[in-house]
Amino acid sequence: MSGQQRDKGTRGAVLIALAANLVIAAAKTVAGLLVHSPALLSEAAHSVADSLNEIFLLTSLRRSHREPDAEHPFGYGKERYFWSLLAAVGIFVLGGCFSFYQGVQALHSDHDETTTGYLAGLGVLFVALLCEGASLLKAVHQARTSGKGTEDPALRTVLAEDGSAVIGVILAAGGMVAHMVTGNPAGEAAASMAIGVLLMVVAFGLGRTAHRSLIGASVEPGQRAEIEALLAEQPEIDVVEELLTMRLGMDSLLIAARIDLVGGLDSERVEEVSLRIRGEIHDRWPSADRVFLDITDAPTEQRAREAGRHGAAR
Repeated sequence: MSGQQRDKGTRGAVLIALAANLVIAAAKTVAGLLVHSPALLSEAAHSVADSLNEIFLLTSLRRSHREPDAEHPFGYGKERYFWSLLAAVGIFVLGGCFSFYQGVQALHSDHDETTTGYLAGLGVLFVALLCEGASLLKAVHQARTSGKGTEDPALRTVLAEDGSAVIGVILAAGGMVAHMVTGNPAGEAAASMAIGVLLMVVAFGLGRTAHRSLIGASVEPGQRAEIEALLAEQPEIDVVEELLTMRLGMDSLLIAARIDLVGGLDSERVEEVSLRIRGEIHDRWPSADRVFLDITDAPTEQRAREAGRHGAAR
């Protein structure tokens, strides 16, 4: 699947999640205020945070496709990771912290809830479960068909949000039922705090992944070994001195290699070999759009390093 087709499917999954969260957030907020349910209000905060995050993700999809320019010669692919990091912060603050706070406040609540009100609240949660479940199924389908589902920070965030939303709805419903049966708000407070902890854990995981990509993550060890093997099997390459890789975005990969060629090659032949190797790398890994080969003389490099060490020792 091409990058444009994949992003079209991802955008569709994000838009469905945004529409579902906006409707659900409004319903949960109204029901939560009417029945004074901390679990419902926690879920409302969760949906509000998710709605804001979907806007972040849509922004990342649009901005990451800008063409490279003088200020950003390697393109804007890392925009996805930046906006995904903001989404993780939103989940943590707007969703996790508020939900936990609502749970603490519920322990000291003196509101009298009615059975009718709680049944209406449970009805809202049931509708929310259907909507969140449909959105989750859409995101899972997109992840399976895109080929790079879990690598796409936007789609990965939607999967995490919808998955935690489904669990959160179940926790909120359980807390409300416990409150109805026992008359004690502790069960609902515990559910609200559990939702808060769940969102904090999800946000931490998403933030850690985005942070790793933002500071310059290399390719997976298996792919790196394949790249090094392709270079080593070239008849003109004597030694692969160094291989550096970095992901610049979903469809952009930087590969920089210092290689020592066999002796006897003139400058014209060296240029031909360099062009052929870069072409083979790009054919094997189409996302490798930034390939740099530094032709070195291994014995000379070794002598220079040794001379440098001896000079430092003196």
